[in-house]
Amino acid sequence: MSSSARFYARLLICLASLATLSGCGLFIVGGAATTAVVATDRRTAGEQVDDQTIELRVNNEMEKAFGDKARVSGMAYAGRLLLVGDVATDADRQQAETIAKGIIKVRSVDNFIRIGDITALSVRTNDTWLTSKVKSQLVTTKDVPFRTIKVTTERGIVYLMGKVTDEEGTRAATVASGISGVNKVVKLFTIVARESLITESGTQDSATATDSSSSDASASSPAGGDSGAQTMPVQ
Repeated sequence: MSSSARFYARLLICLASLATLSGCGLFIVGGAATTAVVATDRRTAGEQVDDQTIELRVNNEMEKAFGDKARVSGMAYAGRLLLVGDVATDADRQQAETIAKGIIKVRSVDNFIRIGDITALSVRTNDTWLTSKVKSQLVTTKDVPFRTIKVTTERGIVYLMGKVTDEEGTRAATVASGISGVNKVVKLFTIVARESLITESGTQDSATATDSSSSDASASSPAGGDSGAQTMPVQ
């Protein structure tokens, strides 16, 4: 099967999964929708589809560009794209970012790709376990909108994305930083005012949303650095 065929097959599976999840309805915290924060994915349905497509396209394009000589993956939230993985040179890192910025619907790129040998499978397996652990802890933590927070881990560094209030973001990062094996937590949240999450009709209003990490939509982070991001020290 060609890379393009694999891409479209994955896209169809993701769209089917999204369609199933969209029928689950809203989960309301604190009673009536007019007075509570909606604890569900705060992206629109269109943004969720776009993000799924972006992630699949990133993986497909990076595979075509680098093959087995590098490992680059992406996680998207409302068009904001996080790049992680390993490449051999800084030129490769910049090439990956250029490719990512050219993908339709990508509005900004946070480039945290590492320059070095491809991370060992054992480390990646542990990263997957840490991601699962963080997600499970967020689910059980009061006043954390886990349904709207995306999590990934690279070499013990946990990255968090989502549309949250400042308090929610701090609380989520604190939970993640307290998990054994986590080396650092990087917050790539879009911060919103609590009042903006609910309108009188109970629908979401993101007009007052601001990036917690960068006001420049084209900004990217230097290799191994934290420019354009907020970090939480581990406990």
